[in-house]
Amino acid sequence: MIIFGTRPEAIKMAPVVQALRDSGKVSTKVVVTAQHREMLDQVLDIFGINPDYDLNIMQEGQSLPEIVTRILQGLETPLKKEKPDLILVHGDTATTFAGALSGFYNRIQVGHVEAGLRTNDKYSPYPEEMNRRLTGCLSDIHFAPLITHKNNLILEGIPAESIHVTGNTVIDALLNTAAIPYEFTCPCLSSVNYEKNRILLVTAHRRENLGKPIQRICKALKTLAETRSDIEVVFPVHMNPAVRGDVFRILRGVPRVHLLDPVDYRAMVAIMSGCYLVLTDSGGLQEEAPSLNKPVLVLRDVTERPEGVDSGTLVLVGTGEERIVSLVKRLLDDEQKYRQMAEARNPYGDGQAALRIRDAILWRLGLTSVVPKDFQA
Repeated sequence: MIIFGTRPEAIKMAPVVQALRDSGKVSTKVVVTAQHREMLDQVLDIFGINPDYDLNIMQEGQSLPEIVTRILQGLETPLKKEKPDLILVHGDTATTFAGALSGFYNRIQVGHVEAGLRTNDKYSPYPEEMNRRLTGCLSDIHFAPLITHKNNLILEGIPAESIHVTGNTVIDALLNTAAIPYEFTCPCLSSVNYEKNRILLVTAHRRENLGKPIQRICKALKTLAETRSDIEVVFPVHMNPAVRGDVFRILRGVPRVHLLDPVDYRAMVAIMSGCYLVLTDSGGLQEEAPSLNKPVLVLRDVTERPEGVDSGTLVLVGTGEERIVSLVKRLLDDEQKYRQMAEARNPYGDGQAALRIRDAILWRLGLTSVVPKDFQA
């Protein structure tokens, strides 16, 4: 039983759903909590996933305790009816934690996809850092994207034999999607001049960036747009009112700044493919953009993806206005620095992560004698 509830989880679990169903050796049930409703549905449609159960928990202004409680209550029926041998959860959301806790309460094995990412700061990112740590304690099988993530788990007392290094499934989804031709239908995207100007793709939504941090980010973007006539900013704005209020107040009407509602995954991949660089606090984009040779400025003070920083594909820029402006201008003007980042090797995967997860599951369930091989970055 594969449980997820947000758009990023759906993107990263779609290749796993497909790989398991194509194996012909396991019955696979999909449960969505719809922790994010509209954005989740877009991804389900793109990847052709029809959930077996839809808990539809999303409510306006929902709090973290309310989300976790409704997921725990909602999972009782499908778990008792289906009695799965294994639950799969992904990453670090409330759905991830609640799904793993439900598995524990029902004495069902839990597999954690994208396990072992750590900042070692319980409040950054909040609540994701503790969601994934607690999920690690509750899980029986750990699918770590990289050897560094495996080492994090071992340091926490997780048995090495329970960990498989797989690469990240987001690269599987990205490469498959980028290979499909796509044309923008939204007028605000089709008007972006990719040939004349360099495009900055921006996303920002994390809880720790709400308020003053996101205000500083927006002021930096405004400064860049007003002082650089050779750029355009494309900013799909998260539906969270706390995000949208500040973004639209500061950036609405600024020349060459395009504020969009969240776009579907195919459109996002197309924007990323055509952009010059990415500014984001998203974990997924930190992994995806380097596969398309796009430098990433991370709008956070810490990241659970230090491998990207070490390899040169990412720079931790934080949320300071002056630093953001300075680093963007350097990448606009310093061709050598830009190429150094754009051409650095992406350490996060090779497009085969879902197959490695499938092989590990089949081996764990005794359905194959072939011992799965770990991903080597």
